[in-house]
Amino acid sequence: MPGQNLTIDEARERARLLDVEAYDVALDLRSAARPEPDGSTGTFRSVTTIRFRCSQPGASTHADLLAPAVHAVTLNGRALDPAEVFDGSRIAIDGLAESNELVVDASCAYSRTGEGLHRFHDPVDDETYLYTQYEPADARRVFANFEQPDLKAPFTFTVTAPSHWTVLSNEAATGEPEDVGEDAAVRRFAPTKPISTYLTAIVAGPYHYVRDSYARALPDGSRLEIPLGALCRASLAEHFDADDIFTVTKQGLDFFHDNFDYPYPFGKYDQAFVPEYNIGAMENPGCVTFREEFVFRGKVTDASYEGRAGVVLHEMAHMWFGDLVTMRWWDDLWLKESFADFMGALATVESTRFKDAWITFANRRKAWAYRQDQLPTTHPITADIRDLEDAKLNFDGITYAKGASVLKQLVAYVGRDAFLEGARRYFKRHAYGNTTLQDLLSVLEETSGRDMSTWSRAWLQTAGANALTPQVLLDSSGRVTEVAVLQEATASHPELRPHRVAVGLYRRGTDGSITRTGRAETDVARPRTVVADLAGAERPDLVLVNDEDLTYCKMRFDEASLETLRSHLGDIADPMARALCWSALWNLTRDALVPARDYIGMVLRFAGRESDIGVLQTLHQQAQTALNHYADPDWRVEGGRQLAAGAVHELRMSEPGSGHQLAWARFFAAVAGSESDLRLLNGLLDGSAKIDGLEVDQELRWTFREALASRGVADEAAIEAELARDDTASGRRHQARCLAARPSAEVKAQAWRSVVESDELPNALVEAVISGFNQPGQRELLAPYAREYFAVIERIWSTRTIEIAMRVVSGLFPSLQISPSTLELADAWLAQAPPVPSLRRLVLEARDDLARALRAQQCDHPVG
Repeated sequence: MPGQNLTIDEARERARLLDVEAYDVALDLRSAARPEPDGSTGTFRSVTTIRFRCSQPGASTHADLLAPAVHAVTLNGRALDPAEVFDGSRIAIDGLAESNELVVDASCAYSRTGEGLHRFHDPVDDETYLYTQYEPADARRVFANFEQPDLKAPFTFTVTAPSHWTVLSNEAATGEPEDVGEDAAVRRFAPTKPISTYLTAIVAGPYHYVRDSYARALPDGSRLEIPLGALCRASLAEHFDADDIFTVTKQGLDFFHDNFDYPYPFGKYDQAFVPEYNIGAMENPGCVTFREEFVFRGKVTDASYEGRAGVVLHEMAHMWFGDLVTMRWWDDLWLKESFADFMGALATVESTRFKDAWITFANRRKAWAYRQDQLPTTHPITADIRDLEDAKLNFDGITYAKGASVLKQLVAYVGRDAFLEGARRYFKRHAYGNTTLQDLLSVLEETSGRDMSTWSRAWLQTAGANALTPQVLLDSSGRVTEVAVLQEATASHPELRPHRVAVGLYRRGTDGSITRTGRAETDVARPRTVVADLAGAERPDLVLVNDEDLTYCKMRFDEASLETLRSHLGDIADPMARALCWSALWNLTRDALVPARDYIGMVLRFAGRESDIGVLQTLHQQAQTALNHYADPDWRVEGGRQLAAGAVHELRMSEPGSGHQLAWARFFAAVAGSESDLRLLNGLLDGSAKIDGLEVDQELRWTFREALASRGVADEAAIEAELARDDTASGRRHQARCLAARPSAEVKAQAWRSVVESDELPNALVEAVISGFNQPGQRELLAPYAREYFAVIERIWSTRTIEIAMRVVSGLFPSLQISPSTLELADAWLAQAPPVPSLRRLVLEARDDLARALRAQQCDHPVG
């Protein structure tokens, strides 16, 4: 459709002209409860009234709306012909007055892609559940608006829906629902504070709703009371641990009130766990939405609970960073996402039971950032966002995890007190407004006394990761004469940055454990920095140049340290130090500096001693990647055999009933390959095999079932029998994944057709089918689709919503066909592809991962 992709220049011009005063939005959702005879998603009525001022009377602009039909458009009492002013995505309005009222009556479409107003039918209770998801620009799928973050306004929502439904929005309802007959009622909600269009929300359906409350005495003597709500689909109620969610919520509210000195500004605080959600969560003020996978249907490890707590607190941080104060345009997306990622981790550590969240951050979250920052499409944290498609793709590891890492470095640089005082001034100065980078730097300069422009240029306005390597000089007695830190940059991103680091010296004790014996903090800004305070120390067995993970860098090792890790990594006593070593070793493996089989060998030797469950699960994922992408193909079968043997050994040796046992069970299913491995999985499913303490619940059953299906052991009948045990929405997703995982050319062709040639599958099933389609042990079956992929992706991009197109383009790239010929196919497509920057970016990133895999395989290939 023309005009869907709003540019920054168009947004700036519209912001120059308009000042939006208020929205009134009336939605009639009664149709959602009735199935569509033709199988379509169906439509609902949306009537929007926008009151706004124009600084240039007589000017023209447009309102945004993605809708199948517009029935009436009225501007200042003047009827406009929808056929003339509506092109499918924009409503042209001209002859504006100083004060204006625009009324748009439209039929908008329910979504099955997680964009706009998503409609889900639950097979368990035969009920319909709705929720909205807008970021960055999908509110226009639900009501007419000016879809850009800097045109904030109060929103008043009125919703007509079935009487027995729970209906929520950003603000609380005013009064009781008004009965309108036919088992329907009207709910009216209070006006919101001024917020951006993408932050508005509607959740509607027969949700299971649990209530609680939070209260706090404020410094001025008043009392803040916040109604709390948590909700999920009724069929998940038995699994819903709302008490734990409320505990974390209250702990977070205490933390942010203690540190921000600005009371929570949005009244109530509902948290909705919704089906078929595309992302982790969304910070809609007063009505936060989460993917319902955070409602755990089976046993999970503590890492899952820690992860959920981190997301709850990430979204809560957004109430201040992003909702109260919002970036002017998407180029400053980091002003909300980086801060929420950092503050979410900080709040998790300091206010909840998960005191080791920084370890998980260092090992898992930063791995995402390091990968993203080494792609050819890397960008500064403050990115150049030309349009909405750019914005959609910029919710990435740089904006989130690198940005959060840089903020952690900033706290080390300016001090915690100055950083938090800067945040407090920022909120008070810009409440309900929009900001840019300079607005934040100004308050930090005030509170820290430092020149933030130099820091900003180095950290926020350049791309790439520096490598820090220790250099240790010893005297004849073996004592340290000098420790230096060498800083390197890449040719494509040559910036050397100021790093505040802690350098740690570690030695093996008489008991075999490796502990820190020396530490010094220093500023590293040059190619070589001497750490004078470490001179005279005993010879270290291990040197960590980013001890405690204060900065964002690729940590390297000297040869002596690397040898220590190969032999004694599991002896490192401190879990953070150990996690940093694992992270650095993974980067070395990805960079083809350590052979993949060496990394896998260290996982086999030392992962069983890893105390941190989040780190262990990351090691399992990375070991699979090393085997399937970075290992020499001729060694892959042997490597898989070693991993499976190691996994089943650790599974049997783990503490019965522990999270570690569960993690090893899942890993064993992922790498199992021999007949004896598959017999054990089958035995665990049918009860003929037992492992003390291992509870094979329904979620673990599906994990084992998929492993068996992908190896040709579980046929369609076995998968259908499993579905009969679990005929739920989650079960159907697992079923789709298992069916697509079977090793058959016919199966692969059907899976391909279902996502490439048809758009009937909802977003969650598209994701499941793609996951099942891509099985590492089925490279020959998947080989014919490499060439076909490049023939279809332009059509996919032009005909699907961006969310589905992104999943198909990224998910079906022939990443398992690791060969120069696949690289040539990608290069040929990139050389001839039309200039669609967002599509090119996805392909270019996948192509770079493929080239990296080829280099890693060459490193892993034995010489001679």
